[in-house]
Amino acid sequence: MSTSGSRYHHGDLAAALLDAADALLSERGANALSLREVARRAGVSHNAPYHHFADRKALMNGLAQRHLRRMLEAEREAVEAEAAPDARVRALGLAYVRYAQRHPHGFAIVFDPEICDPAAPTEAMAPLIRANEELLADAVAGIAPDMAESERRHAESGFWALVHGLAQLSVAGHIPPDAAVAFDALVAVIRTPPARR
Repeated sequence: MSTSGSRYHHGDLAAALLDAADALLSERGANALSLREVARRAGVSHNAPYHHFADRKALMNGLAQRHLRRMLEAEREAVEAEAAPDARVRALGLAYVRYAQRHPHGFAIVFDPEICDPAAPTEAMAPLIRANEELLADAVAGIAPDMAESERRHAESGFWALVHGLAQLSVAGHIPPDAAVAFDALVAVIRTPPARR
């Protein structure tokens, strides 16, 4: 087995370990991941991962950061491709669900409280979580600019609950993969004044 020094120049090992871990995550799921198995896949000594990840949880948190960062990129690209507020909400929701469909294990660890405690995220994870929440909030604000703040907060929570629930149900095979109709219905509900509901 090669050593880390013989295969990777300085600065590449952490990324190579995450690449190996991500491949194993896709193939076998989170429960099968271990630092030793990741080292074997990366072609380094079994001690090499400890130079970058103190333990398995640290490695998993690194993967969660990677997947949330990539999900944010997909969401932003989807939103930026649309001009109308309704279309932006729809695009954001679909990007969220489609990321989960394409990367189910990566999506799952992003929201696993044993890997990332939402009440106490790591220094690296906290701004990513905040960015995702702000994207969702901006999308709702775009279609309901005159909504009272308290109502808007409820709408933001409802939107996130909807997209996340659709993502999980879709990945589990409980609902069809195309979730667009649900987003269209939500937009209609948010736009309807409370007195008319």
